[in-house]
Amino acid sequence: MQHDEVAERVRQVIRDAGVSQREFARRMVIDPSKLSRSLGGTRRFTTAELARVADIADVDAGWLLGAHADHGADHGAEHGAAPSQQAEAPLSVARPPRHARNAGAAGQPAADGGRPLQIVRQTVRLIAEHGFHSVRVADIAEACGTSTAAIHYHFPGRDELLEAAARWCMDEDTARRAARTADTDHAGDELRLLIELQTPYTAQQRRQWSVWLDLWAEAARSTAVGELHVEYYRQWRATVAEVVRRGIAQQVFRPVDPEAAALSLTALIDGLASQVLATTPGEPGTSAEDMHGALLRYVDATLTAG
Repeated sequence: MQHDEVAERVRQVIRDAGVSQREFARRMVIDPSKLSRSLGGTRRFTTAELARVADIADVDAGWLLGAHADHGADHGAEHGAAPSQQAEAPLSVARPPRHARNAGAAGQPAADGGRPLQIVRQTVRLIAEHGFHSVRVADIAEACGTSTAAIHYHFPGRDELLEAAARWCMDEDTARRAARTADTDHAGDELRLLIELQTPYTAQQRRQWSVWLDLWAEAARSTAVGELHVEYYRQWRATVAEVVRRGIAQQVFRPVDPEAAALSLTALIDGLASQVLATTPGEPGTSAEDMHGALLRYVDATLTAG
């Protein structure tokens, strides 16, 4: 598929979402300038970015990538054909993305989110269970029921897979926070909700933290993942600082420096979470309850107005 067709489909998704381009970039956990360049034709979307667009907008990634091309890519890759030898059938850009989930009715493949998103989800699961450097492309292919060649068609190397896994975890965290705090006006209550959401109580939260710990190490060595890491933390600290700022205005927090408070609280969350992950549930050590209690005591001691 031509890049300008992909860009037009992403523009259509943004229009249907009813949000600004900057807000959509925030949801993708991507720098707004990168999204702007991709939409303007001076930069190509990565497959990982398109998988993220598809997941955010609840459309079929195959529609964004070209459903025929995606289907043919896996088929051709599994039979040893090079990607350059696989034909891409044109699709109408005007086709509404909200109909993409029903593509099967029109004779198009309608996989749940498309092959790239399936690969991302299985990669995240395997990283959480075994660690990034213990996961082989063959393991991901087996989990997806496809071939290693098909995986490499969408994600040429491990760096692309890690970047996609990072975006997935960041987006899951951002979406969960937005859903839980949407109806909360009291800054004190909102900060406590944010703390609860960062505490690895459930198996899913522990898996996400396990992946995140791997990302910390990779961020020091991978430019792409490092950029995502910096951007995510910038957004997270900005969120916490804004809550603290509102809490000061509501007189539920002391008149502190919001940015400094966000930095300190983030460091404490990260440090405690790593201790929780190092402790087997039910065994002596730092539990999720210990972490949650320590964080609430810290907020009361340093932020809550007397």
